[in-house]
Amino acid sequence: MTRKNVLLLLLTICFGVFVKQAFSAESPAGDSAGKITQSGLNTPLRLWYDKPAAQWEETLPLGNGRLGMMPDGGVGKENIVLNDITLWSGAPQDANNKEAYKKLPEIQRLLLEGKNDQAQALIDKDFICTGKGSGAEPFGCFQTLGNLSMAFRYKGVQGNDVPYGNYTRTLSLDDALAACSYQVGDVTYKREYFTSFGDDVGMIRITASKPGMISFNLSLSREEKGSVRVNEKTLEMVGQLENGTDGKGMEYIAQVALRLQGGKLSTTGNQLVVNDATEVVVFFSAKTSFKDKAFRQHAQQLLDKAMAVDYGLQKKKHITNFRKLFHRQQVWLGSGGSDKLTTDKRLEQFYNATTPDNQLTVLFYQFSRYLSISSTRVGLLPPNLQGLWAHQIRTPWNGDYHLDVNVQMNHWGVEPANLAELNLPLADLVANMVPHGERTAKAYYNADGWVAHVITNPWMFTEPGESASWGVTKSGSGWLCNNLWDHYVFSGDKNYLKKIYPVLKGSAQFYASILIKEPKTGWLVTSPSSSPENHFYMPDGSGKHAAICMGATIDNQIIRELFNNVITASATLGIDKAFSDTLKTKLAQIPPPGRIAPDGRLMEWLEDYKETDKEHRHISHLYGLYPANLITPSQTPDLAEACKQSLNVRGDDGPSWAIAYKQLFWARLHDGNRAYKLFREIMKPTLKTNINYGAGGGVYPNLLSAGPPFQIDGNFGAGAGIAEMLLQSHEGYINFIPAIPEAWQAEGAVKGMRARGNITVDFAWKNGKVTSYQLRSPKKQTVKVMLNGNIVTTSTQPLLN
Repeated sequence: MTRKNVLLLLLTICFGVFVKQAFSAESPAGDSAGKITQSGLNTPLRLWYDKPAAQWEETLPLGNGRLGMMPDGGVGKENIVLNDITLWSGAPQDANNKEAYKKLPEIQRLLLEGKNDQAQALIDKDFICTGKGSGAEPFGCFQTLGNLSMAFRYKGVQGNDVPYGNYTRTLSLDDALAACSYQVGDVTYKREYFTSFGDDVGMIRITASKPGMISFNLSLSREEKGSVRVNEKTLEMVGQLENGTDGKGMEYIAQVALRLQGGKLSTTGNQLVVNDATEVVVFFSAKTSFKDKAFRQHAQQLLDKAMAVDYGLQKKKHITNFRKLFHRQQVWLGSGGSDKLTTDKRLEQFYNATTPDNQLTVLFYQFSRYLSISSTRVGLLPPNLQGLWAHQIRTPWNGDYHLDVNVQMNHWGVEPANLAELNLPLADLVANMVPHGERTAKAYYNADGWVAHVITNPWMFTEPGESASWGVTKSGSGWLCNNLWDHYVFSGDKNYLKKIYPVLKGSAQFYASILIKEPKTGWLVTSPSSSPENHFYMPDGSGKHAAICMGATIDNQIIRELFNNVITASATLGIDKAFSDTLKTKLAQIPPPGRIAPDGRLMEWLEDYKETDKEHRHISHLYGLYPANLITPSQTPDLAEACKQSLNVRGDDGPSWAIAYKQLFWARLHDGNRAYKLFREIMKPTLKTNINYGAGGGVYPNLLSAGPPFQIDGNFGAGAGIAEMLLQSHEGYINFIPAIPEAWQAEGAVKGMRARGNITVDFAWKNGKVTSYQLRSPKKQTVKVMLNGNIVTTSTQPLLN
């Protein structure tokens, strides 16, 4: 045997011993199953606080992929914000300007003549969507379902100012359970909350340490479009949202019923009244008319079924189903940090601490996995800008799906996080967009295939937005195809590839049919084009600026990647050779994945324009570095160095999603300390809720990311960034700890991370060197791995269910 093979054999043998030391075995539902243990140190995966939430950004998110609850844990009054992932205003519409394509030759002529500002003005006039665009119906908005409120009464206490002590409020990621506990007088009160992964309802269990001590009034409310009534001691709220035409948009129903142990249940007005109970279980059921004509009956059926089952059995079923997903992966980053401090206090110390709180980093990473599991499920909608959790009727930016980074970022982490099926709701959304996108392609470009621009919704909006400065970017459909392709390369599922192939092909057909020759270089480029959502100064010295151009770098990168993926898919499936050959011919004429400007940066546009904001939040021209693999330190070192220069000029601040994107870039550049610095920037505590487009991101006390305001993409992006720092597989081999920072180097372990090729990876390290690893897959494979600086070849082991 060679020296390398002997080393690999020893590492494989040692791994089993390490795993037993590093990872505790799962124990029955209801206790501390799934916690990571190293040298006797337990790391609870929980958020906890010693006071009720003072604002929504401190409440705890619960979700089962459809229903959401966010309790504040109040003592005198409790407010729980309710959500349903399918509750949207608006309706399907055709906002295509069917005469727009007639203006395309003039727009292209102006761009060829260097009159970008005039081309942009023409687009604003004749090349945007019709109607009101994204600012109103019928585009629509993701909306909060409403509020469940409880006003508690305590014996011997007058008014709302309740004296209490020994307060604790928690969210257990291991169990997907929230809880609060406190003492009033000599009575201890406890509440436990979950959105069931079993019977698809929300549940709250309220107990007291002495019998007959629970009394409260319960109500349902909504800011608008909500009518509440009591129906045989079940509280019901019904309504119909706006659709932009006749007011008859989506309908919904929310129901709340109680099960008491002791005491009395009555009603007053539109409230349920509990007096002198020892235990109360609150059941919350909701449904919308989204793809469900019988939603009212289905809501009632869910409620009836849940109320017929013992609470303990409900809880056990919920935990068991949730853990099937959550416990696929465990991470330990070494010692550092303590769960003895409340989560908000740990956040305050994290940024400036001399000793890194690695346990908080793990908690944040696992929280991103928890949020993915909680905010979507197969057969429903993918997480939007808010994930699942909104507390407003008019959510920021409509809470919609932004296609110029945000919805893609929501999904970047699910494959390495071993949650592959959570990519499928996005694939379904994209497939459903295709017919409308075909109409948009004809209306604006007289082109084949399909296109989507910057924004979409459950109503399949694909038109340009209402402003050229941001709305005409047409890389959205190609970027979505990257996410769909990612699921294939991670899974190797040819049946899935057959399903998505028409989507990929249609997108490639669109781009192939709109390319025109740029006379200075002879390259085939898009026109009009833009780099989301950035502007540049006109080169004529006039001081004017524009966003519209020809062949922005991101367009060139996405088209290059998409064409290559379709060519690969065609060969894999043995179909469409003629179309594949056409793409190969065009590939030779597409600009390279990047060009280097005189100042050493990667050029954002085909021309070396001067941007109006050097620290702009979008860094779209680095798409080729991430999520694509067109630029890598090993294969294109000059372009990788130019990416570094671009990132240095952009700076390390911004909205949280932008900081997370930079973290991912630096991970791909194998600079762990810089990536970790970006992660620390995300972890800056804030309570700000203003609309922010520049510097000043951070994280709220409940660990939800702040734009501000709340946008969930920062959580998902940072989680993906941590995974990318620990494992990469985009260069044809598995690369262990490619961007490990000094803070994590002492020792650590990962179990259940996923690499491309349907490979599940376990590994451990000490002093920055991998000490053991194991690769598992359904079928045995020969795999290349980067092991402590050397590429070696090994084989996978069987993946046991």
